[in-house]
Amino acid sequence: MEQPTFKSIELLSNGWLKKYLMHYELPDGTEKTYDAISRKSPEGYLAELQRGDAPAHIDAVSIIATTDNDEILLIKEFRYPLNAWCVAFPAGLMDGDEPVEEAVDRELREETGYAVKRRPDGTPMLRVLPQPSYSSNGMTEECLAIVRAQVEKVGEPQPEPSEFIEVFPLPIADIPAFLEENTLPIGSRAQLVLESYGTRIGPGSEKYL
Repeated sequence: MEQPTFKSIELLSNGWLKKYLMHYELPDGTEKTYDAISRKSPEGYLAELQRGDAPAHIDAVSIIATTDNDEILLIKEFRYPLNAWCVAFPAGLMDGDEPVEEAVDRELREETGYAVKRRPDGTPMLRVLPQPSYSSNGMTEECLAIVRAQVEKVGEPQPEPSEFIEVFPLPIADIPAFLEENTLPIGSRAQLVLESYGTRIGPGSEKYL
């Protein structure tokens, strides 16, 4: 299958988010440029683009957390780019090269006051989905690990001063009603998962078609 050939990147604007101009050559020999955004330095972004078949670098985690009370753990978070509250799953950026399992537990404790439950042998009750997930692959290479976890309440949330987060465990049985009544923006991952749950447990799947 033919595809464009990557040539180079050009840093257009610096900051915590960086804008790049990507240069490609199309199969017919013409040049194609494309705008992209990344948190990585030019060196780091270039290495990611040239990694070939090597595993993608995980930038963040998104957590589908459930409790022993048949609840799914959601948050309402004020999102600055939207100037609005948004319903989402607990999530956050990786801290350096920390293992995914540690990032999951840290983010849960910080944002929600919950933690990953452990089995009697001490192993965490979580599963990292094998395929990496991309937030918005038409704009950025940001790569997430999607993690399913069984969680329990262990304390109070400890968000950063600039983070405004409300935690709400939603009974799985109430998901169809929530989907009908919610008026807040909702993250795409949360929306898809909740819709999947709602279709299975709602009063007739035709209602959701």
